[in-house]
Amino acid sequence: MIVRLALTTAVLLSSTSAFAQERSKPQPVPIENTIPDARDTPYPGTVEVNIDATNLDQRIFQVEETIPVSASGPMALLYPDWLPGHHSPRGQIEKLAGLRITADGKEVPWIRDKVDVTAFHIDVPQGAKEVKASFQFLSATSPDQGRVVVGQDIMNVQFQSMTLYPAGYFTRDIPYRVTVRYPQGWTAVSGLPATKKGDSYVYDKTDYQTLVDSPVFAGRYYKEFPLSPKVDLNVFADDPKELEATPEQIDAHKRLVDQAVKLFGAQHYDHYEFLLALSDEIGGIGLEHHRSSENNPGPGYFTEWDDGAGGRNLLPHEFTHSWNGKFRRGADLWTPDYRMPMRDSLLWVYEGQTQFWGYVLGNRSGIYTKQQTLDAYARIAAYYDSMAGRTWRPLIDTTNDPIIAHRKPIGWRDYQRSEDYYNEGLMMWMKVDAMLRDQSGGKKSLDDFAKAFFGIRDGDWGEVTYTMQDVADTLNQIQPYDWMGFLKKWVYDLHPKDVTAGFEQDGYKLVYTDQKSDLDKERTKKGSADLSYSLGLGISKDGDINSVAWGSPAFEKGLDIADTIVAVNGKDYSADAIEKAVTDAKGNKQPITLLIKGDGKYREIAIDYHQGLRYPHMQKIGTGTTGLDRLLQPK
Repeated sequence: MIVRLALTTAVLLSSTSAFAQERSKPQPVPIENTIPDARDTPYPGTVEVNIDATNLDQRIFQVEETIPVSASGPMALLYPDWLPGHHSPRGQIEKLAGLRITADGKEVPWIRDKVDVTAFHIDVPQGAKEVKASFQFLSATSPDQGRVVVGQDIMNVQFQSMTLYPAGYFTRDIPYRVTVRYPQGWTAVSGLPATKKGDSYVYDKTDYQTLVDSPVFAGRYYKEFPLSPKVDLNVFADDPKELEATPEQIDAHKRLVDQAVKLFGAQHYDHYEFLLALSDEIGGIGLEHHRSSENNPGPGYFTEWDDGAGGRNLLPHEFTHSWNGKFRRGADLWTPDYRMPMRDSLLWVYEGQTQFWGYVLGNRSGIYTKQQTLDAYARIAAYYDSMAGRTWRPLIDTTNDPIIAHRKPIGWRDYQRSEDYYNEGLMMWMKVDAMLRDQSGGKKSLDDFAKAFFGIRDGDWGEVTYTMQDVADTLNQIQPYDWMGFLKKWVYDLHPKDVTAGFEQDGYKLVYTDQKSDLDKERTKKGSADLSYSLGLGISKDGDINSVAWGSPAFEKGLDIADTIVAVNGKDYSADAIEKAVTDAKGNKQPITLLIKGDGKYREIAIDYHQGLRYPHMQKIGTGTTGLDRLLQPK
């Protein structure tokens, strides 16, 4: 027996040794970077671009680009990938097609870089003074291909999608001159000035960084509303009826500009253009630029003004970005070109404080009422007050989400967390405001930080970068405290409780009642149901579950967003039916029964919940004027 075991072991060892000897073990091929790094030196010549934007049916843009060259030999042309405002590589290289490059009328072969697929290598022929690139940008024809930017009556031209640029230079050092031909009779507006010649707009010569930062809204139906000597509201719509704004509505937008200038104490643009689309033809957008912003909250912005705040937080938010995000920018987020990766570690300032000021400025201007602002605060506070994800994932890690998730749908939003640097950032800055008021005896607030941090160098629309230390140092100049310790604790540590402490310190507390706020009514007016803080469900009009709160009664019964509620307590599903069932279950012992369809099968579940409907509200603590009251007062 012992001999047989020894022989068996020897055979196994021999087989293992032979297997190890026979196994191939390659070594990696080194990655060779043949794309020159960006240098801060002037590019020799001006790139000329001609874009034909008249193909509305197929939504195809034709591009002709002439690029001066000063020497023969290897050259790399880049397509923008890491785009400002997106915080991630969101270029649309897959939509560039038909690329041909020539010099002196002869074909110049190109080859795509093996690693950086947004780079094209060419060999410039001897004696050539320029190369010409022609291609098409095949914009999305349906939402499943990406955001639709062309409709029959409106379009959004983003120059980064329709241009290549030479590698080896800071984008601010490359001059461009662009001409775009639009459909007959259309009007086009951009933060970059242009001269209209027939149906074409010839845009002023500028650097590539400014060009990319100067998108265009163009359309058949257009109206301009001057808001100040330096700011215009440019409205485009599918239906001309959407352009009819009342004087009171425009006055609110004028006050937005006035309140922002009073807050920051400087303007970081020579002229600013709000680009506002009220359209279902093109996709929604809210994107900041230094001298403009792209905004599409959809139709009804003016015509449904009295029905609720709707998407009116968009313009105050994007306007604030001219100061916070465009002028002052995180040092690790700023890049010299659109190839260098961005690092998003300071988005809790860039987006978080912008979210904070967006709501404040919207309220101070009257774009929405104080009660609408408080209702929005209540929803934000309630979401984070009950968020399970804050027990395992710190705020700083959510700044990686633009790169990790690309804003794609996720199954368990409150547990996985998403881009929470926006609204949890707002909560953090509310706490900072409250602390400044308390420690200074009411003499200082976050208004003082805004002016000190963002209000420098009036008229400068370059970029001034900052670090976390710069943020803490500015706060210390306003009111001495261990601000670095506070910021690090909130941003880097896990702290699932006390997220609403800033509101309470500023005089309001989060409470729940069985009555919907006006905002809740607005959100559910089309037949949906929001039971996030009772059963833990968000439900569409047709019974499709679109959210399940982690750890909620619904979660414990195994529900997820692939399920549909067919019936409630034996009756066909409706929002009224499930709300009534939750109300009726309060104070008794009968469970709420739901018939669920999921994965093609039906099952019945019983949820033993008896606390009734719960909707969030902000309730004032005591009487008199609080810190939050003062924060929301116009200046």
